[in-house]
Amino acid sequence: FRAVDKGHNAASIDGMIPEGGATWKGGLSKDVDVTFDVEGVYGVRCVPHYAMGMVALVMVGDPSVNLDAARQVKQPGKAKQRMAELLDRLD
Repeated sequence: FRAVDKGHNAASIDGMIPEGGATWKGGLSKDVDVTFDVEGVYGVRCVPHYAMGMVALVMVGDPSVNLDAARQVKQPGKAKQRMAELLDRLD
């Protein structure tokens, strides 16, 4: 993940990482390299702007590995609707 704008970062979302997958948290305004070597879906958030809906979803191979578990994760604020939209695209 490349830090293009200051004041943002990329971090994993608890509960939205497949079993055996690595979690991460990049520093503010810093690039972070992540290797996705376990199949499933990975929830990504910008920590300071999470509740404002700044989220992403990375799919590696078969999303069904942890899709149901990812859907059960409670998201704050606007992230709830945005993440639901992203997860719905996988159906």
